Amino acid sequence: MSGKPKAPNLNLRQKEILNHIRMRGEVQVEHLTETFNVTPQTIRRDLNLLRELGLLHRVHGGAIVHDGVANLGYEARRRIAATEKEAIAHCAAQLIADDTSLFINIGTTTEQVARHLVNRVGLLVITNNINVVNTLRECETIQVMTAGGIVRREDGGIVGDATVDFIAQFKVDVAVVGASAIELDGTVLDYDPREVRVAQTIIANARSVVLVADSTKFERNAPIRITDISSVDYFVTDRLPPPAFTELCREQGVTLMIASAGTRCDRVVDQRKPIA
Repeated sequence: MSGKPKAPNLNLRQKEILNHIRMRGEVQVEHLTETFNVTPQTIRRDLNLLRELGLLHRVHGGAIVHDGVANLGYEARRRIAATEKEAIAHCAAQLIADDTSLFINIGTTTEQVARHLVNRVGLLVITNNINVVNTLRECETIQVMTAGGIVRREDGGIVGDATVDFIAQFKVDVAVVGASAIELDGTVLDYDPREVRVAQTIIANARSVVLVADSTKFERNAPIRITDISSVDYFVTDRLPPPAFTELCREQGVTLMIASAGTRCDRVVDQRKPIA
């Protein structure tokens, strides 16, 4: 028998931490310190124990819910790294000029990008994301086209063969795509094979590809390969990736952009001219 402790041996605070992370998708050490009125060192010990039990993943400043072959719920995904996603979206939107055609696919970060495009002029936005449609549909200077297919109840994503066929009709200037996980070897991953097929079709039919993903995606696992970083022109994230990945971006000609809180956006690896 394994000598590892089991979840029933957790104390009340540790169980409450698990409840927090299951509801929110992520927790921060600072927030938990205030909630439970204990020291940051105590919270870090709790999180490290829960990580050893395989109940969560540790990330910078806190932890995210453990994942496997199934993705997190939509609300949990929306809450994880919300501030970072906002900064990433602001940065990515700067790459998109007026009078541009673009794909925006499924994802909570890509949805944030759409929110930063509402005042643009002359955009043609093609999407398989109902939340993107709802964000942009009343913008008088933006034309929105939505794919047909199977609507996922949990997040408003549209997937299936009909979606792939619809997307394949177009050749656009820019694709804004997200991902559920990124490996250090450059592999970009997701969970739903139907969503992956659509994402692959989007990438194949765009002249430039902008990948938007927060740094927690380097801490997560997902089973299905979308593409690898060599297919991406711009990667926008919130923290500098590990050195090996940064060097991989340099080798593969990928512009790496780091979005900070507020409006700062730094090109750490600058390989491309701005999209125009």
